[in-house]
Amino acid sequence: MPLANAYIAIRPRAKMPAGPMKVNKLKQGASHMKNNPIHDPDVGFSTAKVLASNGAPMDRENLQITERIEEIMMMCPREKPIYEDISSFSIALYALGFFDCSDMLSFDDVDSHEAADFLREHFSEIKPEALPRYYRMVESEEKYLLVVGDPLFPIHFAVLVDSQSPSLFFSKLPFFGSGFDSLDELKSEFVGIDGITPEDFHFFIKNRYGEIPPVSRGKIYVVRND
Repeated sequence: MPLANAYIAIRPRAKMPAGPMKVNKLKQGASHMKNNPIHDPDVGFSTAKVLASNGAPMDRENLQITERIEEIMMMCPREKPIYEDISSFSIALYALGFFDCSDMLSFDDVDSHEAADFLREHFSEIKPEALPRYYRMVESEEKYLLVVGDPLFPIHFAVLVDSQSPSLFFSKLPFFGSGFDSLDELKSEFVGIDGITPEDFHFFIKNRYGEIPPVSRGKIYVVRND
């Protein structure tokens, strides 16, 4: 597997293969994106390492998430992104299992407006201090998303995979492939682009059906029949 934070060389855009995937629907700050593709190498850090469950039993959902991330890293790695036009929204939502399809080429690309709809319908915003101190995605029922930009008009999604790792988020960078980054590395990519500030990094938790969303917990509701 490629190193998560390996040196990334700028290269011409690769063509997308034929298929149902819609491309070029969303240009994530394309004309203003920073020319800063180099991340500090994290020697020994790999997809297999971050997805390993440390011997703990992995349920079916987490096993499928692991398989989807491995598929993404094979088809859209950071170093040689064949499918570089696919949005970060599509990558994150596909990894989390939002599309009922056989592979990552079998659904339409998700743009910013559609991504905002997913946030509104399936996630609840939480404060940064509400994130668990120890968290490994492959061992937890909870799923967390980092959203860059206004949640009504997001520009980037990243999945929290391992709070103990120096490269704790998985996402696809604009013009580059998918990989793992620290929060500081993601901020260095996006702060200053299209007015993004350090305060424009939001955290969301995936709602679990049948449970009260975190944003509504502790609230008292009065039902009137008149």
